[in-house]
Amino acid sequence: MNKQELVESMAKCQKDTKVSAERWLDCMLDCISSGLKKDKYVQLMGFGSFKVKARAARKGRNPQTGATITIKASKTASFKPSPDLKKGL
Repeated sequence: MNKQELVESMAKCQKDTKVSAERWLDCMLDCISSGLKKDKYVQLMGFGSFKVKARAARKGRNPQTGATITIKASKTASFKPSPDLKKGL
């Protein structure tokens, strides 16, 4: 399911317009992003949790030249589904 299909599904479920559903979805995604930046953790009971994880610097290989390169340390967002969500899959 892509974003547009999710918006259509939300609009149908709430018997609302796609424009309104897209605004709500964008707002929710912005709030999750802000929460990750501020608190490094967002938990949605019954759905799952988002968390910022640190990735250490590591060695990699350029596929075109075969040369060894160093990949910088970075941060990434991860998602862990709740047990309830896992049961429903």
